[in-house]
Amino acid sequence: MNDRLLDFAIRYGFLILLVGLIVYFSLAAPGFFGPLSAAFVLQSVAITGILALGVTCTLVVGGFDLSIGAVATSALMLSAYSMVILEHSAIVAVALCLGMGALVGFINGLLIVKFRVPDLLATLGMMFLLIGLQRIPTQGNSIATGMTLNDGTVAEGTFSAAFLWLGRHRFDLFIERLLPMPVVIFIGIAVLIWLFLGFTRHGRLMYAIGSNARAASLVGTPVNAYKIAAYMISGVTASIGGILLAARLGRGDIASGNNLLLDSVAAALIGFAVLGAARPNAFGTAIGALFVGILLQGMTMMNAPYYTQDFVKGAVLVAALVFTFYLSSRRTGAGH
Repeated sequence: MNDRLLDFAIRYGFLILLVGLIVYFSLAAPGFFGPLSAAFVLQSVAITGILALGVTCTLVVGGFDLSIGAVATSALMLSAYSMVILEHSAIVAVALCLGMGALVGFINGLLIVKFRVPDLLATLGMMFLLIGLQRIPTQGNSIATGMTLNDGTVAEGTFSAAFLWLGRHRFDLFIERLLPMPVVIFIGIAVLIWLFLGFTRHGRLMYAIGSNARAASLVGTPVNAYKIAAYMISGVTASIGGILLAARLGRGDIASGNNLLLDSVAAALIGFAVLGAARPNAFGTAIGALFVGILLQGMTMMNAPYYTQDFVKGAVLVAALVFTFYLSSRRTGAGH
């Protein structure tokens, strides 16, 4: 009986907690339970959720990407620089950002597999490099139409309407202009990565590499290629997050991505606790992002001080990880 109860707690405990949280905030905060509030929660987690899905791919191969927040803010600044200062079209700006994300991921992967730099150190170094690099062209200033450039000229380019559409358009769903475009993109990426990791040969090989890279190599799996691919996926998803953030803000705001790294890593790690997976997975990551969003939206609507939010996020993350790994080890022990 105890084993069955433990199994049930591991599999469904986190989802029950999520439902309990929604019920509590619905009763305690008037207006929390409704389509507009749900759309706001989804919009607030869409960008961090996209980044978290990229981190999930690196976790699957036994790695970790600390550079995602810096890649996202670099994409934000690059898209703004491209359109406002160089006067490129939306298509060129988006292509530049995606190319930059893929290149950063490729370099991260090379540092890790070819030069044997530990993943945390390689991606931490890349993070600092990008944070510095994105500030050099504008001397640390944000980018907006009409700004004075270093040579005294005025930037006359503007964010194109097509680009802003990516971050600001809302689709009609039951209510006019309810569903934001970034949410649609987040759901699309989540489904793609979930299908890729869970239902393709490549996804299964990536899990095999994460479990035992040496064993995977011995049966002929190109371990290095898959690891580099995982970091490239992470870089591209991070740059998509940065593009959407720039499209929502309509300016290259240097400080707007400060919390992206911590929130997305929290979502990816909370995902370990969903359905008792005890491993990185796209469905769990999406639910983890949603959980963080619901928690912060509920606290905001109940007028909780803003400075308590990071503490609560940290407490939830620690609880989720203890719940996952402690209970899973108990179950394994019971099985023996």
